Amino acid sequence: MTEYRSGDLVRCTGGGREYAATYITERDGKAVVKLDSGYNIGVPFETLSWEGRPEIEPPGLARPFQREDLPELAIISTGGTIASRVDYRTGAVTSQFSAEDILRAIPDLASIGRFRTEQISSILSENMTRRIWQDLARAIFHDLKSGVAGVIVTHGTDTMAYSAAAISFMVETPVPVIFVGSQRSADRPSSDNAMNALCAASAAVSPLGEVAVVMHATTSDDRCAIHRGTRVRKMHTSRRDAFQSMGMPPIGRVDYPDLSVTLSGEAVARGEREPVLREKMEERCGLVSFHPGMDPLVLEAYRGYRGLVLAGTGLGHVSTPWVKGLAELARDGVSVVMTSQCLHGRVCDRVYDTGRDLLAAGVMEGEDMLPEVALVKLMWVLGQADDDREVRALMGENLRGETRGRSTHGL
Repeated sequence: MTEYRSGDLVRCTGGGREYAATYITERDGKAVVKLDSGYNIGVPFETLSWEGRPEIEPPGLARPFQREDLPELAIISTGGTIASRVDYRTGAVTSQFSAEDILRAIPDLASIGRFRTEQISSILSENMTRRIWQDLARAIFHDLKSGVAGVIVTHGTDTMAYSAAAISFMVETPVPVIFVGSQRSADRPSSDNAMNALCAASAAVSPLGEVAVVMHATTSDDRCAIHRGTRVRKMHTSRRDAFQSMGMPPIGRVDYPDLSVTLSGEAVARGEREPVLREKMEERCGLVSFHPGMDPLVLEAYRGYRGLVLAGTGLGHVSTPWVKGLAELARDGVSVVMTSQCLHGRVCDRVYDTGRDLLAAGVMEGEDMLPEVALVKLMWVLGQADDDREVRALMGENLRGETRGRSTHGL
């Protein structure tokens, strides 16, 4: 029997069909292989035929030539699927590529700008923390002060909306700061990593002047949407057009393959601000989604916290037994903000008795902020202010387009 090694090229049969594949490992007496589609399957060893043993790490890949006449852009890598490769020990995708590797993997970026690169972490985005946000904010601010034309942040998609909102508050920017990721890893033919990266780079040299997320706008390879960093949410686990602007249209688009950028009238223009860094954030904040019958004793877990965001029902409600516990938290100095689980519309606690009771208990209305945006804004506000009146004033002020003047009835 052939001794297979991880990474070997093989052919196998399954379901009456023959496939080209990459051998990964043995498990339960079967060979686990990765198909060219990117999916892993288990097949009997007797169906395998050995095709070759390539280099898993191709040597000598040169960095693309950089033209000095193009604008300078910064790529800051945090990890995620856009910067990933196959771990042939397990067949899983692991976040290992650096910003330099992204340039090597997508050489067409060199036609848009010349790049400086920095890797501040190499994580899957569920491992994002406040401290990494602060490292990222400092790195972005350093690049802004050095005069780059734009910043691209590569990030895992699962928590990218949180990070885009956090950086929106922590860094005032005169140039585009573009978050970009990939829903499908580079080992899959349907990967969106290259197109997303090229569209992000094009947005980074555009007349934009704010933090945004750039991802596929449709399931086809025809355009990417430019979403405001405080109004975007991941709406699907795996579709390439998973990201959508909430309560407003995208602030722009990048057509593909010509990479032309169109911005809406709502987009903040390049050069309207000077770079400012306010990186302090309060970590002792939480986000709770209320459900019917939820025990108010849950609130005891948040004693000693400085902030709590509630995702309430409808106009911003919780059950009556919760009101007393929330009043006690507010009296103990916890800033409590009410948002809605509804994806559209805004909180209004003046319509029903429960809402009026919540206001009397000291709960702040979160307007039409997304719950996750309200969380990172509250973390940031509590890093800037201690006085309750100032906290309430900042939470009620539209700082980075996180709230809208009015809510539309259309979805």
